[in-house]
Amino acid sequence: MNTSLQSRLAERDKAVNWHPYTQMKTAGDPVPIVRGKGAYLYGDDGKKYIDAVSSWWVTLHGHAHPYIAERVSQQLKTLEQVIFAGFTHEPAVQLSENLLKLLPGNQKKVFYSDNGSTAVEAALKMCIQYAYNLGNEKTKILALKEAYHGDTFGAMSVSGRSVWTKPFGSMLFEVVFIDTPNAENIERLKVEIGNIAEETACFIYEPLVQGAAGMLMYEAEYLDELMKFCRKQGILMIQDEVFTGFGRTGKLFAADHLTEAPDIMCFSKGLTGGTMPMGITTCSQAIFNAFLSDDKYKTLFHGHSFTANPLACTAALASMELLLKKETLAAIDRISRQHSDFVKTLAFHPNVENVRQTGTILAFEYKTEQNTSYFNETGKILYDEFLQRGIIMRPLGNIMYLVPPYCITSEELDFIYQTILDVLNLFSEPAHFPIGAAGQE
Repeated sequence: MNTSLQSRLAERDKAVNWHPYTQMKTAGDPVPIVRGKGAYLYGDDGKKYIDAVSSWWVTLHGHAHPYIAERVSQQLKTLEQVIFAGFTHEPAVQLSENLLKLLPGNQKKVFYSDNGSTAVEAALKMCIQYAYNLGNEKTKILALKEAYHGDTFGAMSVSGRSVWTKPFGSMLFEVVFIDTPNAENIERLKVEIGNIAEETACFIYEPLVQGAAGMLMYEAEYLDELMKFCRKQGILMIQDEVFTGFGRTGKLFAADHLTEAPDIMCFSKGLTGGTMPMGITTCSQAIFNAFLSDDKYKTLFHGHSFTANPLACTAALASMELLLKKETLAAIDRISRQHSDFVKTLAFHPNVENVRQTGTILAFEYKTEQNTSYFNETGKILYDEFLQRGIIMRPLGNIMYLVPPYCITSEELDFIYQTILDVLNLFSEPAHFPIGAAGQE
């Protein structure tokens, strides 16, 4: 497509669309994408881009995967949608069966919704109503500082307070935020939690990696210890694996790094291989049993129009089949090892600090005169610089990260690594980093 047509598409978009997490007044023109294949997205000007962030962490197996497409196409010709209240269908039953086999043994029931935020909303309501149904109302909720669990009101409430949530501050329910557990604070955290345990319904957390907070990482050992303590105190645990699930941490789930099991788990993002929106909340039998009653008022009154959509269930089934193939598991291991090797190079770069990695997730901070922050102006500069070089990266301020699809080759990863070094080496003084043509906020 020629430049004038590309320009017109961007202009048409700006005339009608409001993009997420974007200050529309100062944002550059959006990049029109016409197709995708594997690790690449193709612009309408013919330029191709390596999708180094899996299109907001959702695309596990690459774009337009033929197997997922064929499975969804077949399902579309059979059953596209049916109300899930009072009805069921094969893809939903099979997906629940297949997923539960991979999760900790205490996970027994699956509740479907539309996305990560709604999966969290359902989990929070389950915990609050669990106590209510048992005649022991508990209203306090524990969460980690810097948490991010979504943008709906419940999910915002259990996310760290920030400029993102400030306009709604008076409308968010009270949450007790605690430090991320480590060797130095674990005993103090136990005391803090113990003091409010009788009033606390649940503890919600992102295991091992706090994604939107800046890919902050912490050790499984101390999360395990905190989980064990919460269980002794009768505090339910919600493990938000919306980001970390389906291989991102190097294992199928972050739960596979832990010895303790949560009461509830939340999934989305890579669930359907990035093909369709879907959310899942799983729970233990004990939680499910608290809603079983002759009293209709003990029902979980929660649902969505597209709950357990057959097309999304089919996409998730196909994606899970691909995930469990030995080739995919080997690719996850290869990416993790390649990241680990690159970490050794990055760690000594003068313009880099706080290099960290968990499985296929690699992150580091570009040194600037500004504080590390989502609003660090370097993010716009870095975004444009990489885009010009054919790589889609969406920095969290000055925090750079890689979350590639599992189909990416070693050569493509090496190209990304070398480009990162080239960009870092452009100027010896980080404060004098060249400004690109277009920004992203």
